[in-house]
Amino acid sequence: MRPAAASLRPHDSTELRSRIAELGPWFHNIDLGGGTTTAPEHFLGDYPSFKFETFAHVLPEDLTGKTVLDIGCNAGFYSVEMKRRGAARVVGIDSDDRYLAQARLASEALGFKGIEFRNLSVYDVATLGERFDLVIFMGVLYHLRHPLLALDLIREHVAGDMMLFQTLQQGSDEVLEVPRDHPFFMPGTTQPPAYFDDPGYPKMHFIEHEFAHDWTNWWAPNAACSQAMLRAAGFSIVAHPQPDVYLCRTAQVPFAGYGPAAVYPSRGEDR
Repeated sequence: MRPAAASLRPHDSTELRSRIAELGPWFHNIDLGGGTTTAPEHFLGDYPSFKFETFAHVLPEDLTGKTVLDIGCNAGFYSVEMKRRGAARVVGIDSDDRYLAQARLASEALGFKGIEFRNLSVYDVATLGERFDLVIFMGVLYHLRHPLLALDLIREHVAGDMMLFQTLQQGSDEVLEVPRDHPFFMPGTTQPPAYFDDPGYPKMHFIEHEFAHDWTNWWAPNAACSQAMLRAAGFSIVAHPQPDVYLCRTAQVPFAGYGPAAVYPSRGEDR
């Protein structure tokens, strides 16, 4: 059962709106009650609330006693929602101090105590020194210069059971079944496998300059690539409620020796 938040909302709504404005612009439009929202003119509308409604059902309704890590928490929408579901401990991390200040204000205004917000990069999650029952990794991968490293670090250091994952995707939603070992040439030919050009083959699109006027958008996988990267990092997909949203559980890393701290063994080939 969801706990009711004890309202800590400032009595003066004018003061609250002033604090919201001081910390703007906001990417999360969060309803703070009393007709006060953080980004009422958001270009995506009531974001991320309307998106969360489409996949909220795949997460446990009751998180009592569970721990949650929200990576790239932004203004704390998902951190608050997990606390609303009764999570015992919620940690939100982001590398932007303004987002963290927004998250603290939103959680305070909504009356949810005990959410810890820290300035921390996904590449430094090992410093947290603990595993979490649920890791939320939403809207971050495509902003990273080293996306597979980030997934490896999450799996190795902080993912205890489940991970909710979302990324910008471009290209086909088709997923092609590919061989586990690719031939250098197709049998009887000197041609490489034609399926590399198939729309459903895992592809990571590299964005050299900007995407939607944002130079921090580096990558856009297709659906097959998102799924393949998750498996390669040691996650199994248990629910896929939206084309770009995946609920995963930790699984065995498929290749022995892979991982951010691994020393790759020599196989005798020239590299």
